[in-house]
Amino acid sequence: MGIFKKRYQVKPNTVGFLYRDNKFEQKLAAGYYEVWDLKNRTELFLLPQTSKLLTVVNQEVLTKDNVALRFSFNVIYRIVDGQKFLDKFALDRDMFAIIQETEQRIYNIVQIYLRNRIAEMDSETANEKRNELTDFKTAEMEKEVSEFGITIEQAQLRDLTFPKSIQDLFAKHLEAKIRAKSELENARTAVATARALKNASELMKDDENLKFFQIMETITKIADKGKHTFMIGDINQLTRK
Repeated sequence: MGIFKKRYQVKPNTVGFLYRDNKFEQKLAAGYYEVWDLKNRTELFLLPQTSKLLTVVNQEVLTKDNVALRFSFNVIYRIVDGQKFLDKFALDRDMFAIIQETEQRIYNIVQIYLRNRIAEMDSETANEKRNELTDFKTAEMEKEVSEFGITIEQAQLRDLTFPKSIQDLFAKHLEAKIRAKSELENARTAVATARALKNASELMKDDENLKFFQIMETITKIADKGKHTFMIGDINQLTRK
């Protein structure tokens, strides 16, 4: 390396932004570079090109009926416009500190949208629709973070926790709902059985052949119990009784 040159490395999955005299000069892909720097006035900022995961836990919000819920969520974001990103932050510190501030801003934006959405529901609705809250990314949220050269690829609710007393109420409500459904099915079965028996009774009442078979079945059962003598007259007269 020449005495008036400075060597920079841009690692894989990152992109470099070279500044000279505190002004952006060029964008550098992965690799090694030697740049003229007679007065030591160049600086390279490296930004990740891969997606990053932000996890937020133990947040609290009041539902519409004033039940305190706790929730956690994940946000996957990516820097898509590095120059725009660097223009939004003070560059007088290392990149780790800049990324920390970035994630704090993302957190502030995202959690407000999720809080507002949950706060619009009562506790029972929130419990019933928790699956609909799983993916809560919105166009408005995306628009806000885009001002920093960032895109949100995914915003997902991890968990939604109710107080123990509310969980017990939900459990009792579910139990009562299942019991009511079971009782309704039993009632429907009983009605269907009664209807079938009534239809069978009406059928036997009007059908002489069925009456004959019923009499023969009765005689057979009596005969099975011992020796008996049966005197049968006109079978048609018997079936009319």
